Amino acid sequence: MILITGASGFVGAAVVRQLLAAGHAVRALIRPSSARANLDGLAVEIVQGDLRDAASLRRAMAGIRFVFHVAADYRLWARRPQDIVQTNVEGTRALMEAALRAGVERIVYTSSVATLKARPDGAASDETLPLDPASAIGAYKYSKVVAERLVETMVAERKLPAVIVNPSTPIGPRDVRPTPTGRIIVEAVAGRMPAYVDTGLNLVHVDDVAAGHLLALAKGRVGERYILGGQDVLLGDMLREIARLTGRSPPKLRLPRRLIFPIAYAAEAVAYFTDREPFVTTTGLRLAKDRMFFTSAKAERELSYRARPYGEAIADAIAWFRAHGYLT
Repeated sequence: MILITGASGFVGAAVVRQLLAAGHAVRALIRPSSARANLDGLAVEIVQGDLRDAASLRRAMAGIRFVFHVAADYRLWARRPQDIVQTNVEGTRALMEAALRAGVERIVYTSSVATLKARPDGAASDETLPLDPASAIGAYKYSKVVAERLVETMVAERKLPAVIVNPSTPIGPRDVRPTPTGRIIVEAVAGRMPAYVDTGLNLVHVDDVAAGHLLALAKGRVGERYILGGQDVLLGDMLREIARLTGRSPPKLRLPRRLIFPIAYAAEAVAYFTDREPFVTTTGLRLAKDRMFFTSAKAERELSYRARPYGEAIADAIAWFRAHGYLT
């Protein structure tokens, strides 16, 4: 029996499907308020609970051999940034403590490339470049750095049997919320992105990230981190690929980040009252200063990890968004 947190989310649901396809029995820890559309029709045992509820964690761990901790609060803006830190750090701490008490055999912890430094020359970063928490931009990035360091400390000091995976920027089907990158795809397909900033990111199909989780369980070394990425892509090239796939004209106006900050401040002011995450955020603009390029060479070498071309991931994302009413 395998326990997974975040099973109803974007990456978590993809991991669930991979586990079921491989013949595993899966138990999902789900908050009572979480939407469960991504799990419809799947043979998953659901345990209601919360990472902040120790009793529910004990119930979820009963009879568990392996744990996938995929759950995270992935937002670039929140009215209460401390909520992001609480979920991602203290939730991780509580789950790892429960796993140790239950004597689980192995844990795959889903971190993020947000915990790694970007190279100043724009070259691809690897696992040897951990970010200092004091240098992290925004609550999400800070929380993931602190949580990853926490897991590493528990591995070293308490023999926590955890392998760390660092997905880059997953895209593809079942992005219900959607994620910040999924929102870019939706807005671009709808023709609501007349301009863009000069930045870059590493795009990967969410199903390849999920497959990488299973490889980490089978082949990963305890205490090691593995980047699960795809291809490095300039944002302008990503938007041109979206335009090609949808028959639209790509945006031609590339704006300096400084000109967009006033829009982001205004959007966040409105969001404070509506409590809806704005499309443009000051954190996102600050992060866009660096090209977030990464290499998965270590995972390819040690785990036999592979990722498909990013164009296929964009096409699958567009098809899913269109089929589920996001593109009207």
